[in-house]
Amino acid sequence: MKRAGGQRFLGILFAGVLLCALNAPALNAYLVRYKEQFFKLYHLHYIQYPDDTMENIYWLERAVQADFANPLYAMARIENETQWEKYRYLFMMHVNLKLIEQYLFLGNKWNKRNAYFYNAPWKEQNLESLETAETCFRTALYYWKEAVEWGLKAQDRKFRFINLTQVQFWEDEAGRIENKSLDYEKIINRELTLLQTVRERFRAMDENTY
Repeated sequence: MKRAGGQRFLGILFAGVLLCALNAPALNAYLVRYKEQFFKLYHLHYIQYPDDTMENIYWLERAVQADFANPLYAMARIENETQWEKYRYLFMMHVNLKLIEQYLFLGNKWNKRNAYFYNAPWKEQNLESLETAETCFRTALYYWKEAVEWGLKAQDRKFRFINLTQVQFWEDEAGRIENKSLDYEKIINRELTLLQTVRERFRAMDENTY
C-alpha cells in the first residue's frame, strides 16, 4: 500500500523538531550522550500537540540508539552483572513502549474515525491524513515487536529471583507482555482495520456524494 504522502509529512515534522533541537541553547556544558540522559528529556504535555509528540519521539529514538551510562548512573540500583543485564532489557522494552504511545498519539491526530458525507469536498485531504495516520500506526507496530522481544528477554528464567524495585513499573510491564494482558498489537490492528474502512468510504465518494 502506498504511504508516501504520510511518510513525507512525518519527515517534514521530524525535520522541524530536529532543527529546534539543534538550535536550542546550550545547557551549561551538560553533554547528553547516554540512553538514560535522552530518556529523561522525554516528558508528557498537558495538551499533546503534534510538535510536542514529535519532540518526545526524537528524544526516545535517540535513547534507543545511544549507549548505556555506567551502571553507577543507571535508573535502578545495580550490584552485579546479572542485574545489569536485566536492567538493560527492561530499559529497552520500556523505551519502545513509550515510542508506541507517542506514535499512537501522533497517528490519532490525523486519523479519521468516520467518513461523513459532508466531508466529500475534502476527500483527497482526508485520504492524505489517513495515510499519515497509517504510517504512525505501522511504526508503532514495529516498536511493539521490539518491545516484546526485549520484554521476553527480561523474563528469562535466569532473572526469576531478580526484581529491580526502583523500576518496578518496568518489571510489571514485562510481566504483562509475557501474560499478554498488555497487547498493543491487538489495539493497533484494530485501529488499522477501522482506518481502512474509513478510507474505503472516502474513496467511494464522488460528485454525487455532497
